[in-house]
Amino acid sequence: MHEMQVTVRFCETDALGHINNTSYFIYLEEARVKYFETLGYTMDVKKWCFILASTKCDFLSQGYFNQILTVKTWVSRIGSKSFQLDHEIVCTQTGNLIARGSAVIVFFDFANQESAVIPDFLREGLNQNLIET
Repeated sequence: MHEMQVTVRFCETDALGHINNTSYFIYLEEARVKYFETLGYTMDVKKWCFILASTKCDFLSQGYFNQILTVKTWVSRIGSKSFQLDHEIVCTQTGNLIARGSAVIVFFDFANQESAVIPDFLREGLNQNLIET
């Protein structure tokens, strides 16, 4: 399981004082990018090979400015051309589960503008973080 931390910035909160719902998707995106880096993929957009096909986030409790959140990421499904990452966002100080999310990622050949079979190198890395739910 991959973990990263983020400190909630003031601009990520709303008029009610809690984290705005759109901010959670930014945290999940950052977690995915950091996870891809651990698999050996460059963040060079000229070499990018992933497309976000679907994402969702369930908001379970409120988060607030200046809290430290831990975003946990793991692989829950691996197909031939796509895989699913699941996430939990936990308040580090309290241990409260703030949100739960998921994303379906398609391995994509941008030159040919079509999905592609997940290469063995990536499949091996994904299998190391596979937690079937």
